[in-house]
Amino acid sequence: MSWVGLVLLALAGFLLGGVASLWSTSRLLAGILGIAAALATAAGVVWLL
Repeated sequence: MSWVGLVLLALAGFLLGGVASLWSTSRLLAGILGIAAALATAAGVVWLL
């Protein structure tokens, strides 16, 4: 198991927390963070495969 995949998944969780906190104030930035979280999740899963 590689630590890079785990770091990417942790980063995705951190970004999702940002989405949750920004949703009420700035939906555009929350959407951008959501896309980044989805990419980090996908990259982490692919890296671990």
